[in-house]
Amino acid sequence: MNESQIVEIIAEAELEANKAAGKFFDEKLGGQDNYPCGFAWVYITNFDGKNITGNTKVGKWLKNAGVRQDYNRMFQIWNPAAFGCQNVDTLYAGAQAAADVFKKYGFTAYADSRLD
Repeated sequence: MNESQIVEIIAEAELEANKAAGKFFDEKLGGQDNYPCGFAWVYITNFDGKNITGNTKVGKWLKNAGVRQDYNRMFQIWNPAAFGCQNVDTLYAGAQAAADVFKKYGFTAYADSRLD
């Protein structure tokens, strides 16, 4: 793994997140921004079985790629789908797709959400 691969993985995760959110929005909501609004994100916690912190090589690469750490110092990508709606289920579908991409490359990642 290297820094440029991290950038490519993030781009792939965001693309797949956007596709998944769009599919959910069209198929489940009929293209209408309805029901509960909220936020969704993906946490990235481990790589190759090792915890990622801000001072590890992978952690530094994630930070260089623009991935932020939350108040618990966990790496997260807020609304990875960058989908223009407020429906929490749509945004969560995108975050789950992003997490799946990271998992494919050996990361431990999971989606989370909250209502607004």
